[in-house]
Amino acid sequence: MLASILWNPDIMAFKAGPLEVRWYALFWCIGLALAYIVVYKLYRRQQIPQEKFDPLFLYCFVGILAGARLGHCLLYEPGYFLTHPVEMLLPVKMLPEGGWRCTGYMGLASHGGTLGLIIALWLYVRKTGVNLMRVLDNIAIATPIAACCIRLGNLMNSEIVGKPTGTDYGFVFGRLGETFPRHPGQLYEAVAYFVFFLVGLWLYRRRPNRVGTGFFFGFCLSSIFLFRLFVELFKEVQEPWEQGMVAAIGLNQGQMLSLPFIAVGLYCLLGGRLCRRLGEK
Repeated sequence: MLASILWNPDIMAFKAGPLEVRWYALFWCIGLALAYIVVYKLYRRQQIPQEKFDPLFLYCFVGILAGARLGHCLLYEPGYFLTHPVEMLLPVKMLPEGGWRCTGYMGLASHGGTLGLIIALWLYVRKTGVNLMRVLDNIAIATPIAACCIRLGNLMNSEIVGKPTGTDYGFVFGRLGETFPRHPGQLYEAVAYFVFFLVGLWLYRRRPNRVGTGFFFGFCLSSIFLFRLFVELFKEVQEPWEQGMVAAIGLNQGQMLSLPFIAVGLYCLLGGRLCRRLGEK
């Protein structure tokens, strides 16, 4: 019989003197580290020179972080952040009494992170000369495990919560002062992304020759954002103004932003002409 779970973990993973490490930051680091290891092994297996791999992590880290931050600020809270540009660029918060407080980046958008990553990889390709579709495919194989870890971080933060279940099933988010169960949307996504990661590895082992065609890039985009389109049905909107959007067109901001990524993913998965032109000859 399904029952509710009282979910109220400490957002702090551990402290080491003055250093405080939150679960969210820890899961971000774990996700990036796992993705780094996967791509490193893929590069070695494909005999891509080490010097071409070395700068990849920096490009990815900066692209994901910058894209995710700007995506949240400009797509979800543009009114606030365009009048507080310092908070958009730096991990600080302006205090009402004046001055600043370091808070970390409070608000990162997966759609923006994906776009930032793609732009960063394009710049990486221009510098290293590695084929664009091969790079995109290799990164795409590893991306779902990083996405899984990030959603686990959201769960530890009790953020991006699901809608009330209306039954005894669900997570009761004690940190939010609630007494009723909600869908653990973050956990739904984490599990799905882990499955997509395993499927991607299985496909790679069966069809390693498809790397460099855009197939794995297409699988990653279409699977993640198709699931995002579905799972949003069980999640609360992130910003109040999205309620009007849902009432008007039946989709929230996250679902709307998923549609172009789904289209690009299916195009690449089905071997579109541009993928063949940009792929390895």
